Amino acid sequence: MVDPGVDAAHGVRQGLKQYGLSVDAVLLSHGHVDHVAAAREIADEAEVPVWVHEADVDLLSEPMLALSEDARGILEMMYGSTTFTPPKDVRHYEGDVTVAGIRFATRHAPGHTPGCTLLLPELDQHQLVFTGDVVFAGSIGRTDLPRGDAFAMAASLATQVLPLPDEAHLLPGHGPTTTMAQERSANQWLHPQNLMAMQAQASATNRTDNDGSDL
Repeated sequence: MVDPGVDAAHGVRQGLKQYGLSVDAVLLSHGHVDHVAAAREIADEAEVPVWVHEADVDLLSEPMLALSEDARGILEMMYGSTTFTPPKDVRHYEGDVTVAGIRFATRHAPGHTPGCTLLLPELDQHQLVFTGDVVFAGSIGRTDLPRGDAFAMAASLATQVLPLPDEAHLLPGHGPTTTMAQERSANQWLHPQNLMAMQAQASATNRTDNDGSDL
């Protein structure tokens, strides 16, 4: 199970029953609440581990660390609290992970959050990439929330996303599926000049933020 988000548990149970399946593990692309809200319920019920990058593990219990203050009231309304009970068995990505007989290569791609991770299952058919909120069809993940980092995002796009083969099928955390060939040609955020501009702007912002004369 990859990224079981808000209110996902009921649909997961129905799907498991309908197709005669079981959950072997929960894999998280990153720690934002819309991707992890049902992780504990599903994993603890099935008595399986939750895998997440070490840099995002605290978001499983403290989601507000990576959200704007606008989200506080929403979490309190939906869950009665802004803190969660973490899953019983939480493990950190350290290289490849084998789940349900399938090896998943992990590629650390920070920027949207520090722990964003691309998940690449090794299959005989098409190459699939669970991109989480790193790259979408025609867009990329935002970096303006707490713990977001535009400079790191540009580096992740250049070193982790662009090297993917054109035939790779991308499964984003939001929106439609796409292919690397389509994104390479049509996604403006993946054009080298835009990546360079993103890094330059992030560097300039960091210099301004650290300049006491602007405080």
